[in-house]
Amino acid sequence: MVRLRVLTTDDWPLWRDIRLAALAEALRSFKSRLEDWPCGGEERWRARLAMPEAHNLVAFLRGQAVGMASGLPVDGDTCELRSVWVSPVARGCGVGDLLVAEVEAWARRSGATTLRLAVIPGNEPAVTLYQRHGFDFSGEVGDLVSADGLRERVMAKALH
Repeated sequence: MVRLRVLTTDDWPLWRDIRLAALAEALRSFKSRLEDWPCGGEERWRARLAMPEAHNLVAFLRGQAVGMASGLPVDGDTCELRSVWVSPVARGCGVGDLLVAEVEAWARRSGATTLRLAVIPGNEPAVTLYQRHGFDFSGEVGDLVSADGLRERVMAKALH
């Protein structure tokens, strides 16, 4: 059974470990790079978890941390789903679905009417996950992710 845990700033070592595992395993799935997040720097990791009104989650399967996701407020009407990752050992077990659903529930509780995200082109497993949850491409241009002009693809879902 998969269990989700909402993190506090005191959980920074867990967040650091799972984030570094994600960046090391899924090199082309995130805008951030492993070298952008050195292992040290407790203050930096705590600050990431202390972002006001953020909702940071880690998923556990058989007691092992196997996934992560964050929800961040953008403005009064919009929240953003970020940092979604599932360990290869837990893929196909519903971990990604639970993480996305929990961030969506949090966004609804926050009063958001839209939940958005950005995905790196070529990350089709992520696109499939998000489309399964009702996200669609917005047509909005995302951030630049490479020197050759590659940009994130923005997806959004209306929360009624």
